[in-house]
Amino acid sequence: MLSHFRIFGKNRNMNRIITFLIIVFVTQLGFGQILRINELDCDTPGTDDKEFVELKSQTPNFPLDGYVVVFFNGSTSGGNMSYLALDLDGYETDINGLLLIGSTTVSPFPQYIIPQNVIQNGADAVAIYQADEIDFEEPVLAYVDETLIDVMLYQTNDSDGQGLLTIFSEFDPTITILNEGAGNNTNSIQLDNGNNDMGYLVQAPTPRRLNDGSGVVLNGILMTLSQTMYNEGESFDIVFTSEQNVTEDLNFTLNLNNGTFDASDFTGNTSITIPNGSNTATTTITLVDDTLDEGDEEMVIRVTGLPPTFSALNNNLRIRAVDNDFTVASFGTPINPTYGIVESTQPDGYYDSLEGFADNALRQGIQSIIAEEGVVRAQTYADIVDILKEADQNPENSNQVWLVYKEIGRAKLDYQTTSSNIGKWNREHTYPRSRGGFNNIEADDIADGRDIFWNTTADSLRHGNSDAHALRAVDGPENSSRGNQHYGQYNGPMGTLGGFKGDVARSVLYMELRYNGLQVVNGFPEGTVGQLGDLATLLDWHRNDPPDDFEMNRNNVVYTWQFNRNPLIDHPDLVEYIWGTNVGDPWNPNLNVDEVNDLAVKIFPNPSNGTINFLGIRNNTFVDIFSTDGRKLSSFNLEGDRSIDLNLKSGLYLMQISSEGKIISKKLIIN
Repeated sequence: MLSHFRIFGKNRNMNRIITFLIIVFVTQLGFGQILRINELDCDTPGTDDKEFVELKSQTPNFPLDGYVVVFFNGSTSGGNMSYLALDLDGYETDINGLLLIGSTTVSPFPQYIIPQNVIQNGADAVAIYQADEIDFEEPVLAYVDETLIDVMLYQTNDSDGQGLLTIFSEFDPTITILNEGAGNNTNSIQLDNGNNDMGYLVQAPTPRRLNDGSGVVLNGILMTLSQTMYNEGESFDIVFTSEQNVTEDLNFTLNLNNGTFDASDFTGNTSITIPNGSNTATTTITLVDDTLDEGDEEMVIRVTGLPPTFSALNNNLRIRAVDNDFTVASFGTPINPTYGIVESTQPDGYYDSLEGFADNALRQGIQSIIAEEGVVRAQTYADIVDILKEADQNPENSNQVWLVYKEIGRAKLDYQTTSSNIGKWNREHTYPRSRGGFNNIEADDIADGRDIFWNTTADSLRHGNSDAHALRAVDGPENSSRGNQHYGQYNGPMGTLGGFKGDVARSVLYMELRYNGLQVVNGFPEGTVGQLGDLATLLDWHRNDPPDDFEMNRNNVVYTWQFNRNPLIDHPDLVEYIWGTNVGDPWNPNLNVDEVNDLAVKIFPNPSNGTINFLGIRNNTFVDIFSTDGRKLSSFNLEGDRSIDLNLKSGLYLMQISSEGKIISKKLIIN
């Protein structure tokens, strides 16, 4: 059964009339109480991902319909409000009267699954109410009324929580705040089952076992595999081992389906038997090697049908099925760029209104296009994940995204969904949120697709939070390292080629044009929301890393979602008219600021580490390299755009480019 829960709860009338006596509650706390909080582990060592809460019913196999488990934040900032509500409809306790609630990392495997690291450490409270989940659609102040069944106040050497103590002392005048221990402790807080559930113990956790060792000791089943990733066509064994030899044949089943991964994707026996007197069984699963480009998929291996005296020690194992039918794009990655293969999908006349504009009129004209009310759309921040899977798809492997800064591909399935970002990718704001002054709202957490959107204007700065032109797929740890540093302070990881630099520059400069209230300035301003630096650095990045096919493709993709484009990709020379060498000149899209005598050949990067790229070569072109004293050092004959390793020492050189009866000369710096 799927778990469902709510984080938050609905405001309730706090002027409740208490219709029962405190002595009734005190009586309820004794052995006769029908449902108790049996054990809580709010803090675990390491990544703190094995937290759980366990309920205990007076009778086994007790149905929990109509009950809700609610967590309250007792910190000063939390204000004694609810932050998590778990609806127990459809669940029941086990043969020992226990229901274990935890994440998939908890062992034995919980009956009720919640995300990792969602239970706060304290000083907090967890309570059981006879209530409906709709009572907790928004944060609720902790309360006592006739629906409160049990409550536990807890902490990890915290100093606050007095507000919760005051509130819940109406339920039990003797209630105290229980201390699990310091952070990263190995304890849990447990009812003293051996003393008629009177009092609490702090000791080693006992999930899915009565705390005094009594009751039915469940025989645990452990599932093991040698890997977590297999290619189509490969086979792998799943081994099942019970803690004790079984006393009769143990039969159970497997389910591997998850999303698009189904029975057509594998073969193998999913009906498992551990024979009488044994403690192990094995099945072999083979991934079908089809010819379909389905993308990488994840199966979820679930054990089902275990008898009541058995428990799964682990379950819901996610195994990657790597599709070998990925596609390769016709264009290159940012570190192996191609040019002119991907054409702009801008509508006819999209930028025509800009012709002849200069200075502020040009800025305003651009903004009128890319922020046009009633045309341009804003998506949610959750939608960005789907947009990036499409816009930042790795040209060399359609099952991956291309990571900005790190300049590598990573599986689309490795999007970060928990607090751990190692080996994961997430969303990078090239214009950091803290410097732009835009953040999430609750609706941003819903991915509702390209056809559901917000209306937006130039003044809708909040929508900068989810503007895909300035969001990129990024390595999780690298995103953390970058933080909100200005560019120039942050220059990317050591050892990368910097193929991201022009892309980042144009995305940041786009943000200034798109939204009122944002500026890209020289230097590294601190404390001024709406300003990001360093303009000089970003202009240099733009000039030495012009738009390639990868960037044009993502511009086209984002346009299908937002109905606007980044004009600095379609017309990179606009940068010079807004911030650079042509400020004040009227914009004419038919002229190019780098053209000399109508010969439009660009070289980049410049300065260079020795390898330079040529862009704009339409006919047979001759390139000669001279030293500053006039000696010809090398010559090249080019018939199209390409890269050349000049094999030159550091210094200043002159380059002469001849084509179509025209000659241009450029200075070249080798670092």
